[in-house]
Amino acid sequence: MHEVGIMESAIDAVLRQARAHSARRVHRIVLRIGALAGVEPDGLRFAFDVVTRGTLAAGAALEIEAVPARAYCAACDADFPVDGGFIARCPTCSALSADLRSGRELELSRIEMT
Repeated sequence: MHEVGIMESAIDAVLRQARAHSARRVHRIVLRIGALAGVEPDGLRFAFDVVTRGTLAAGAALEIEAVPARAYCAACDADFPVDGGFIARCPTCSALSADLRSGRELELSRIEMT
């Protein structure tokens, strides 16, 4: 389960920031996960509980913001939703597009600490 490794990296970054700001506790962590990132949110939640034990982030809330996949059609000059894959067909003109504008994100978006 690669979600454990992803969460370990995220918590390392959170704890570095907490130490840099002399925080005593991390209260909330927000991750942005794209629909095409290949990451299972439930796996991240499980890993979060394990990885944060005994750290400043123990007991913190984990919020996962889902980012939908969207591609760009140059012919229509418009974004459109994508269900899956890395090449999509524009629903308006049927042109193929590999220009994904969102959906691959895996970001540490926000940390709340005191």
